[in-house]
Amino acid sequence: MTGVQTCALPISRDEPGRRKLNSTDQRLLLKTRAFALIVMLSNAFGNLFLTWGVRHSGELSSPLSYITVLFSPWVALGVLLLILWMLSKMALLSWADLTYVLPATSFGYVLNAFLGHYFLGEHISAGRWIGTALIVAGMVLVGLGSPHGESR
Repeated sequence: MTGVQTCALPISRDEPGRRKLNSTDQRLLLKTRAFALIVMLSNAFGNLFLTWGVRHSGELSSPLSYITVLFSPWVALGVLLLILWMLSKMALLSWADLTYVLPATSFGYVLNAFLGHYFLGEHISAGRWIGTALIVAGMVLVGLGSPHGESR
């Protein structure tokens, strides 16, 4: 593909089986983790504020009421955080593999469940909590790997 630059983390090995990242790669890994955290938090809190604002805005019965609710403080904050979520996710995807980013940021779904339960009073069934636990397990497995494939 032309125009698409891929980036693999070069890894030096001091001991057999032990990987050591150079300082540039450590900065890239730190940047990747920071952006993944921004993606998760901005998505979860953006959804929380958007939901809170819409639920407390009254009945949305006409197109004009949907436009008007956009200017309420909670909805506006939610929309701004969701814009931040999209921009930070786009930046993250510009250097990290999709197959790393999506599972690694899936903890946002877990955070959404907790925020919905504790701040919005939503009931979460046992099946949903089990599904949430499975998401965490998958996230841990993916997080143990590199944001970039070992070989390309």
